[in-house]
Amino acid sequence: MEVIKVTPRGYCYGVVDAMEVARKAARDPSLPRPIHIIGLIVHNRFAVEELARLGVVTLDGSNRVAILDQVAEGTVIFTAHGVSPRVKERARERGLHIIDATCPDVTKTHDLVLDFAGRGYQVLYIGKKGHPEPEGVMGEAPGAVYLVETEADLDSLPDRITQAEKLLVTTQTTLSQWDTARLVEAIRRRFPHAEVYNEICKATQDRQEAVARMARGADLTIVVGDPRSNNTNRLVQVAEELAESPAIRIESLADLPPGILEGKKRVAVTAGASTPSQVTREVIQFVQSFGISTRVLPQFDGEERPPQSATHATVPAMRDDV
Repeated sequence: MEVIKVTPRGYCYGVVDAMEVARKAARDPSLPRPIHIIGLIVHNRFAVEELARLGVVTLDGSNRVAILDQVAEGTVIFTAHGVSPRVKERARERGLHIIDATCPDVTKTHDLVLDFAGRGYQVLYIGKKGHPEPEGVMGEAPGAVYLVETEADLDSLPDRITQAEKLLVTTQTTLSQWDTARLVEAIRRRFPHAEVYNEICKATQDRQEAVARMARGADLTIVVGDPRSNNTNRLVQVAEELAESPAIRIESLADLPPGILEGKKRVAVTAGASTPSQVTREVIQFVQSFGISTRVLPQFDGEERPPQSATHATVPAMRDDV
């Protein structure tokens, strides 16, 4: 069996940052206790369980303002997905120590929406309904932002959008770039004057493009990641629709269906941007046990290394070394 280790895969720098922030907080005796994370630090239960072992309590739910009512004292950490200004305000009202682990790419979208809404724009935000990232971004200007997920949503836009002279279109960071491009084109046909800012992050695009290229012709593509991870689910979609490879998503090796590797000659393995490396490593090692031929395209060397900046300079590089 040929095992194709799709690269880049796994942890992106935003996830690395968020996890390192939370680990550092857990080990800092000067921080007020207890320490709570408001929402899932990243969409992966193994990451959440790691922090639980360090004494960090995760509180999850659809309403993050309401979640804060469960915290009477101590420190709260905001997740990589970002939160609305109202969540931050509520934490301050309760006298809590705040640590913000929002991904810089998500913060960039927050700033974009706030800037354009302040200049009188209405905003069409392409995102996943019920996902915490849109919740946070839309909270920057609740009266000006309208969420769309599919082209069908364009048939029920409110008058404030359809009649807006100034219209911004922007996106969640973890979407399928191809689906988003089709939806943006449909929006442009209806609103030629709209200004479009595609905020799908580079890490998401690189991982999708790697699957589209490297998994082509594979008898099976295995995507390792949490079912709540939007970028993980988009990798399954890319494998099936663009690489034309049958694909499954598993949370860990324990979820790999018995017998699924039987008769397979080429199997590709990748992982969502919030999947810990050791979880993916176990899957790859198991799949490799079925054969000895392993191929990694020469232009990659493990996981993506984003350019270092002042914000990320102290964060250790993480890679998948299998």
